Amino acid sequence: MHVLVAYDVSTTDADGPRRLHNVAQACTNYGQRVQQSVFECEVSRAQYEQLIDDLTGIIDEEKDSLRAYRLAQPTDETIETWGVDDTMDFDDPLIL
Repeated sequence: MHVLVAYDVSTTDADGPRRLHNVAQACTNYGQRVQQSVFECEVSRAQYEQLIDDLTGIIDEEKDSLRAYRLAQPTDETIETWGVDDTMDFDDPLIL
C-alpha cells in the first residue's frame, strides 16, 4: 500500500530535537522524504502496522502530531506534483 506520513514534532523542549530526528529516521526506513516532514512509503500491511508502532513509540502525544494517509491506487492517477520532484518510482529499477 502507498502511504503518506506527515508529522510535526515540537522542538521547544530538550527532548524535541531527538524525537524529530528519530521520527525522520524511522520514516526513512520505510520510504522517501518528499517534503521536510512528509514521507511517501510503499509498505505491506504488516510493515504499515510496524511503521505506526515505531512512530507512536517515538512521539510525545501531548506535544507532537502524526498523520498517516493510505493513498488510493493506482497512485499515478491520484498524485500530482508541481515544481521540483526528486522522488523515485518504487516500481522502477533502481540504477545507481
